[in-house]
Amino acid sequence: MAQTKTIRKIIFLKDVLVIAWTAFGGPQAHIAMFFERFVERRGYLTEEELIELNALCQLLPGPTSTQTITAVGFKIGGVGLALLTLLIWATPAVSIMTLAAIGLTYLQRNDISIQFTRFIRPMAIGFISFAALKIATKVIKTKTAVILMIIAAVTAYHLHYPIVFPLLIVAGGLVTTFRYKEYPKQTDKNIRIKWHYLTLFVVFFVIFGVLSEASGRWLPFRLLENFYRTGSFIFGGGQVLIPLLFTEFVNIKRLLSAKEFMAGYAFSQTVPGPTFCFAAFVGALCMRDFGVMGEIAGAFIASIGVFLPGTLLIFFVIQFWDELKKYRAVRASLEGINATSSGLVVAAAFLMLMPILEQSATTLFWDIFIMIATFLVLQFTKISPPIIVLTGLLLGLIFS
Repeated sequence: MAQTKTIRKIIFLKDVLVIAWTAFGGPQAHIAMFFERFVERRGYLTEEELIELNALCQLLPGPTSTQTITAVGFKIGGVGLALLTLLIWATPAVSIMTLAAIGLTYLQRNDISIQFTRFIRPMAIGFISFAALKIATKVIKTKTAVILMIIAAVTAYHLHYPIVFPLLIVAGGLVTTFRYKEYPKQTDKNIRIKWHYLTLFVVFFVIFGVLSEASGRWLPFRLLENFYRTGSFIFGGGQVLIPLLFTEFVNIKRLLSAKEFMAGYAFSQTVPGPTFCFAAFVGALCMRDFGVMGEIAGAFIASIGVFLPGTLLIFFVIQFWDELKKYRAVRASLEGINATSSGLVVAAAFLMLMPILEQSATTLFWDIFIMIATFLVLQFTKISPPIIVLTGLLLGLIFS
C-alpha cells in the first residue's frame, strides 16, 4: 500500500512538471488543463472538488492557479507533496523570466526589437475565452447560477478594484446559502482549526518589515518586504498583480522603466506556468546594479516574497475545508461561489480584449483573427498550447 501511494505521488509530480511546461494562457487557462489531467485523465479528485478548490483559492489573496495546484498536492500527499508541487510548478517559469531579465540588457544594448511577441496577447484572450466556456459548461446548471455569473462578469468588468473579486465571490455564495434546506444534513462535523500556518503568515509579515527598516531600506530586504506585502493583498490573480507592480516599481520607486516593464510583460505571455512568475523579472531588473548574481538573487527574493503568503494561507484553510463543507449552508454556497468565479473568468477575457479594440484597423483585424483562430483551434483540435504559441511567435516574427 505504501509503495502504491509513493508511485501515485511520483506520477502526480510528473503530471505537474508536464503542466508547468505547457500551461499557457494564465490562471483561467491553467484550470482547464487541471481538469483535463487531474480529473479526466488521472482521477486524483472529482470535478466538483477541483472547482471548489479553485473557488476557495479565489477567496484568498495570492496566485490562484498556484494555490489550486498546491492544494491538489496537499490533498494527495500532505504538506511535503504540496511544497514539491509548488517548486516544480513555479521553477520553469521563474527561471525563464529570470533569464529574460538578464537578457534584456543585451537586447537594449543591441537595439533588438521584441515586436515578434505582438500576437501573444490576442492568443491569451483566446485561451481565456476557451477556459471560460469550458468552466461555465461544468458549473452553470441553474437559472440562479446564470444570473450570478452575468452579474459577476459585468461588475468585475466595470469595477477594477482588487477587493471586488473576493466580495463578488462571497456575495454569490451568500445568495445560494439560503437554499441550504435542499441539502441533506450531516451530523459528523468535527472542525479543528490549526493556527500555525496563519501565525507564520503574520510573523513573516512583521519580520520582513522590520528587516527592511533595520537595514536602512537595503534594496534586497526592501524588495522582500515589498513583494511579500504585495502577495499578501493581491485578490484576483496575475491580472491584478501586473498593474500593482507597475505602480510600485515603475511609477513610485522608478527601479525600471515603463518600456522595460512592458517588454517583460509581453515576454511573460509566451511563458508557461504561473502569471506571478513575472515578479521574478521585476525583481531581477531591480537588482541589476549588483551584476548577474544580483539579478538572480533579485528574482529569487521576488519569487519567495510573492508566492509565500498565498501558500501559507492555503495551507491554513485547506486543513479544515472538507469538514467545513459538511455544513449545509456551506455546501449550498458553493453554487453561488462557482457561478461568480465563472463570471470573473468572462470579465477577464473582456478586460484584455478592450485595449485591442482601440488599435488601428489593420492591427485590430489581425489581432481579432488570431484570437478567434486560437479559440477555434483549442475547441475543435487537439493541438497542444505550446505549438499554438510557437506558431503565434513565428507569425509575429514574420510580420515584424
